[in-house]
Amino acid sequence: MKETKSAPTRLVVAGLNPRAEHEFELRPDADTCAALAEHLGATAIRKLRFAGTVQASGGRGWRLDAELGATVVQPCIVTLQPVTTRIDTPVTRRFLPASEIEPADEPGAEIEMPEDDTLEPLGSEIDLQAVMTEALALAMPAYPRAEGAALGEAVYADPGVAPLRDEDTRPFAGLKGLRDSLRGDDAEGAGNDVRDDDAPDGESR
Repeated sequence: MKETKSAPTRLVVAGLNPRAEHEFELRPDADTCAALAEHLGATAIRKLRFAGTVQASGGRGWRLDAELGATVVQPCIVTLQPVTTRIDTPVTRRFLPASEIEPADEPGAEIEMPEDDTLEPLGSEIDLQAVMTEALALAMPAYPRAEGAALGEAVYADPGVAPLRDEDTRPFAGLKGLRDSLRGDDAEGAGNDVRDDDAPDGESR
């Protein structure tokens, strides 16, 4: 049995029917998208849609399966020109009581974090908008770059200090400098070397 799609951004767990599949669909308005873009450091977010179902899973858990769609505009990290990215990605979250996610504290026991990144502690509500925001943040490009934009070499140094470049941090960079220094010393020594054969007759070194 399915229930009709609901507009609320939060689902009260106590009010959910464990024998039903609850459909939802969020389509944030322009003001909400603008606020979300500012929160996530984007220039603009358009055509944002988050739709799916929530249903009981296991004895005391709930499972959310949804599709996230959005068009995101971000500044290029090189040129600051707008970079537009279309995002379409599935989203899954499993809500379980905290006692089933976090191991009980025992003296001397090693605490292992769960590897399943879809797990969330179950509270009194399932915040659909929070799940949507987190999923969008994870799906957005971390380093948006406009087509053809290339990162140049950044050089930073305090006044009066020779700048450290990428080349200087590569392996054996120090050995290369030492080698060049020794070559310079060898060349200087060779120029000052006078052989016995070149000394004037009757004179020795």
